[in-house]
Amino acid sequence: MTRVAGLVAILGAATLLFALPVHGQDAFKNFRPVTDAMLAKPDDGDWPMWRRTLNNWGYSPLDQVSRRNVAQLRMVWTRPLTNGDQEGTPLIHDGILYFPNPGDVTQAFVAATGEFLWEYRRSMPSDVGEFFPAATTNRNLAIYDNLILDNGADGYAYAMDAKTGKLAWETLILDYRHGAKNSSGPIVADGKVISGRSCEPEGGPEACVITAFDAKTGKELWRHRTIPKPGEPGNESWGNIPYEQRWHVGMWMVPSYDPETKLVYVGTSVTAPAPKFMLAGNDKQYLYHNSTLALDVSTGNMRWYFQHVVDSWDLDHPFERLIVDTDVSPDPSAVKWINPSAQRGEKHRVITGIPGKTGLVYTLDAATGKFLWARETTHQNVISELNKESGAAKVNPDAEFTASGQTKLICPSTSGGKNYPSGTYSPQTGLMFFPLQNTCMEETSGERTLDPNENSLYRFSSKIVVTPGEKNVGTLQAISVATGKTEWKVEQRAGMLSLMSTAGGLVFGGDVSGHFRAYDQKTGQILWDVNLGAPVNGYPATFSVGGKQYIAVSTGGSGLAFGLARLAPELHPGSGNQLFVFALP
Repeated sequence: MTRVAGLVAILGAATLLFALPVHGQDAFKNFRPVTDAMLAKPDDGDWPMWRRTLNNWGYSPLDQVSRRNVAQLRMVWTRPLTNGDQEGTPLIHDGILYFPNPGDVTQAFVAATGEFLWEYRRSMPSDVGEFFPAATTNRNLAIYDNLILDNGADGYAYAMDAKTGKLAWETLILDYRHGAKNSSGPIVADGKVISGRSCEPEGGPEACVITAFDAKTGKELWRHRTIPKPGEPGNESWGNIPYEQRWHVGMWMVPSYDPETKLVYVGTSVTAPAPKFMLAGNDKQYLYHNSTLALDVSTGNMRWYFQHVVDSWDLDHPFERLIVDTDVSPDPSAVKWINPSAQRGEKHRVITGIPGKTGLVYTLDAATGKFLWARETTHQNVISELNKESGAAKVNPDAEFTASGQTKLICPSTSGGKNYPSGTYSPQTGLMFFPLQNTCMEETSGERTLDPNENSLYRFSSKIVVTPGEKNVGTLQAISVATGKTEWKVEQRAGMLSLMSTAGGLVFGGDVSGHFRAYDQKTGQILWDVNLGAPVNGYPATFSVGGKQYIAVSTGGSGLAFGLARLAPELHPGSGNQLFVFALP
């Protein structure tokens, strides 16, 4: 695209921001209502949810942009986004691109040209920031029938008409003043809008829920709490802590779903306070924090759970769970913990990936939650051993806090290891690719308080540093799903952000310094690199219109992105929230 053409594209889009073009509705003439079957197997050219498919692969079968020609990619349109923490994912269906701006502003564009179609600007309460940090974050949308679905900072689930942006329904989940919100949008599974919530202590245990609503009507169908009541399974794991003082087991990322088994998989966060000596002691489990939960899509009932670690440091485990059918043949030279009862070479449908900030890869049987294998990726010092039969973690006693005012070097930091920047799996190579960080923290335990409105949520303070002995913050690692072996890795000064993979043999991903790159899936070689000027903090997506493939990604800031940037201060990234779309000439 020439500089003049690019300027025209930008200015043209800007002038249409608040007015639907006369011919805009023509863009919807080929729009098809979205069904469960379409979500289970999306059209190749669509990206209809957070990671494109319900198994959270972040993979596209498009191959027009390939290793051979990716160096020719050029920007075809761009668009400024609203202010706030920007971690959005484009949603593309039948040639329309929908984008969740910060602050609950949803916009629709002609995907190939950037022509503005409509905007829905939800009224955000002026005091929402007093009850929840990063209140403007809006990571993703969902689509079903003729509706675009989202969650608001005001505590509502809601639906917009996909052709006009008009509000179709809204349903209250929880009062936002009770310290609970959705920092991520939903998925649609079996006709149900499903999403978990972040939850702060002032909301109590009832705020820590994953909910399901009828996608067409907004009627609530079920809600599942992550903190057990007295008399419920797991209650005893909290010792003598009263139910109303059990706080903050949230689900702040996006679930995955298996349409065959009808199971929803979701991960949970740390408790508040985090140091367990402040609760009933370091020897309790505090279910169901830092766990993988498998829930029945029809009822919300839990089929199984797997707890990854009893967490005293805010090393959450809420990230994407990949659902993969694979040969399970862990390589003992690469994998530290292997269940001896797992038959080598046996086919399994597994839940795999890096679910938490510790950076450990876990592979579990998807039907039962049985532990199969796990290994480390980045340096960590909080888990000393895993039971090879059960996968239960033994916590390093030197990392545990036993009193207020203790300072310890904890690895990784609250930035990860792994964090919300998402990995991807490619069936072409059988590799999963993860954006990781080499960080630790000097963490000091605070004082226990029973005031749920006290500002120090986790009851500790920390200073994040680059892992001792390392100079590079970011690392991208390619790991075999079958063997657990790292096939290649790339390390660099800038922290790594979200990835996607394609049938063109490519992995696309950005970093906090503003670089957006295409890597060769097989080798990690950088084949294309553009500097977008600000952290590439959004989740990339690819789509096709009229036989032409496009690549979309967004830049912007967040606490994580700018925190990682401070670890490499010579990089000086900008802070602009912007959406970019690229294609071959």
